Amino acid sequence: MPETIHLIIPGAALPHDAEVPPFKPQQTTPKLRALLTAMLPTMRIECADDSPATPYELALAAANAVPGEPGHIPWAAFETGTVGVPCAFVKLCHLQVGSDHVLMLPPEDLAIDLETSRVLLSAMAPYLLEDGITLHPEGAVPGTWLATGEPFRDLRTVSPDQLRGRRLTQSMLESAGGSAAILRRLQNEMQMLLYTHPVNEIRQQQRLLPINSFWVAGAGVLDKKIPIAQDVWVESRLCPTAQRHDAAAHAEAWRQVDTDVCADMLARLRAGADLRLTLCGEKAAQTFECAKQGVWRQFKHVLGFQPIWNEWGKL
Repeated sequence: MPETIHLIIPGAALPHDAEVPPFKPQQTTPKLRALLTAMLPTMRIECADDSPATPYELALAAANAVPGEPGHIPWAAFETGTVGVPCAFVKLCHLQVGSDHVLMLPPEDLAIDLETSRVLLSAMAPYLLEDGITLHPEGAVPGTWLATGEPFRDLRTVSPDQLRGRRLTQSMLESAGGSAAILRRLQNEMQMLLYTHPVNEIRQQQRLLPINSFWVAGAGVLDKKIPIAQDVWVESRLCPTAQRHDAAAHAEAWRQVDTDVCADMLARLRAGADLRLTLCGEKAAQTFECAKQGVWRQFKHVLGFQPIWNEWGKL
C-alpha cells in the first residue's frame, strides 16, 4: 500500500495588502514546481474578510476531521483530548485601544514567561470561577490556558491569527447576550484587575508591553476523542515572515522549505507515495493531489503542460 502524506503549508503567500513584489515560486522553488506539475488542484477553501477562522485553520480541521463551522471548531477539546466538557483556550493579550477601534497585538510580542503566566492565572481564576469557568494551569505555551465551563458550549470565537494586524470593531467585541456577554464582562473586569497588577509594573520596568486583557479561542465540546491524523504534516516556517510582510525573508524561507521539505516530498512522490499538498494564504487554501496518469495526460494537453501558478495569486 503506498505511503499517504498530506502536507499543509500555512503562510505560503504574503498578505494581499503587503506592499511588496509578488512571490514567484516558479522562479525560486524548483522542487515545489516539480511537485505541482505532477498534481491537480482539488479542494479549495475561501474566507471572507469577516471570517472568524483562517484558511489554514479550516484546512487543518478538515484534514483531521474536526467538526464545526468557522467560529465553532472545538480546537481546545481536540488538541487537549477533552471529551464531553465544553472548553476553550484563554490567551493573555495586549489590546491597544484607539478612538474608534481596538487592535490586538501579536501574542508572541508579549514574551510571557512561566512565572508571569502562573501569577496571573492565580489572580484571574477566582473571577472566572464565579461564572462557572475553571482555568487549568497545564499547557505548553505560557499565557495560554485550557478553560472549561458551560459558557463555552456554543460560544462563537474569532481566531487570534485572523485578528492579526486588523482592527477589532464594536460588533466584534460586544454581544447582545448569552455566553459572549459573560465573557465580555469578564474581559472588562480583568482589564481593571491587570491595569494595576504588579506583574505589569515589572514588565514596564523591563520595557515589555503590559498584559491588559485576554482572548478566548477554539471553544466548543466534543462527544468523542478525535485522534490527530498521523499522515498530516504541517510546515510552519513561512508563517513568521508572511505575518511580518517581510518579502525577502519570506522568499528565503521558501528556498529553505523547497530545499528540504519539498525535495523530500518529491522523492516520496517518485517512489510511489500518495501525496496531497495544501498551500494556505490570507484569503484561501488550495489543495493539490497527485493526478492519475491518464487524467494527467489529458490535463497537460488542455493546458499545454503549464503549472497552475494562477492559483497562487488567489491565496
